[in-house]
Amino acid sequence: MDNEMLLFDRLEMIKTTINKYGEEKFYISFSGGKDSTVLHYLVDMALPDNKIPRVFSNTGIEYQKIVEFVKGLAKKDDRFEIITPNKNIKKTLEDVGYPFKSKDHSDKVNIFQSMGFGSITVKKYLSETKKDGSKNAFGCPKKLRYQFSDDFKLKVSRNCCVELKKKPFKKWAKENNKTITITGMRKSEGGPRLRLNCIVTDKEKNVVKFHPLAVVSDDWENWFVNKYNIRLYDLYYEPYNFKRTGCKGCPYNLELQKDLNMMAKLLPNEREQCENIWKPVYDEYRRIGYRLRKEEKDG
Repeated sequence: MDNEMLLFDRLEMIKTTINKYGEEKFYISFSGGKDSTVLHYLVDMALPDNKIPRVFSNTGIEYQKIVEFVKGLAKKDDRFEIITPNKNIKKTLEDVGYPFKSKDHSDKVNIFQSMGFGSITVKKYLSETKKDGSKNAFGCPKKLRYQFSDDFKLKVSRNCCVELKKKPFKKWAKENNKTITITGMRKSEGGPRLRLNCIVTDKEKNVVKFHPLAVVSDDWENWFVNKYNIRLYDLYYEPYNFKRTGCKGCPYNLELQKDLNMMAKLLPNEREQCENIWKPVYDEYRRIGYRLRKEEKDG
């Protein structure tokens, strides 16, 4: 399907889905990144007079330029709303645990720290082979197996995202009688999102999430942004050239060292904030030479 046909297909799907279930039930989960910005424009193209709220959670660990970008949009468009979590990022991490490597790995370590080796999920993750004898390609890396021990004291969890984003969104949606979240999530982002469906229902078959960008690629998004001369937030452009947005300094970032190096040169205050907030994880990454170099942080 060429770009124009895919655009027509997405616009039709957005229009049909929102009209079918009722515009009043929807809100857009707006991160300020490219995906949600493209989504914002697509919804307006499909339904020019829509009143669907665009909701942004200012977690305290967003890049300042994203916060400024969203605040700028909110000044011009009253559909944008900015919400904040009940707890700050430091308190949240101390309470629920720190992210490490990936959401899947963090989840497995968290289960072990709660249940030990009594969990089948943990045993499968630590197994080097599957039942059929083939290699377990999605198992725990050898370098991180030491974390499944009582000697590993860092509290690990994937739940910072739950506390800082999902819960505030859920609270806002309940207070505003919104039952369907529209997101900019895409299959091409990989990982668990490879199984992403455009329409997600709960156990009672009620639609709860709508992912109209699920099938689009990076190339298509770039084509759309260029075709309609859409201005993204500043970190996508020179001299920053970011490819990933979201929580700054997030330990899940595969290019964490590269981003921290860039921040040291161009966003030094935000780099220091990252070093403070994520210190226990960064210290461990550097100790074992995983994702961050072993040398001193400003090297």
